[in-house]
Amino acid sequence: MVRTPLTPEERERGERLGRLLREARGGRSMTDVAADAGISAETLRKIETGRAPTPAFFTVAALARALGLSMDELAGACAPVAARAA
Repeated sequence: MVRTPLTPEERERGERLGRLLREARGGRSMTDVAADAGISAETLRKIETGRAPTPAFFTVAALARALGLSMDELAGACAPVAARAA
């Protein structure tokens, strides 16, 4: 299967998501948060660093729950810049 290359906007959105999750994690270890979300620490590392800019919905939902974030908050923070300005 060949994946369609990500657009610059999709990469930027993934980087914003990663920054938000990293900030929300605060002093908690990556291993602890990943375990609470039921994902591997490597998956969380990839999301936080932008190497996995389009994680699965249920992965994001599990991370939001583990970090005490709402899905609305995540969606708003990761919306395209034009949509956030409107």
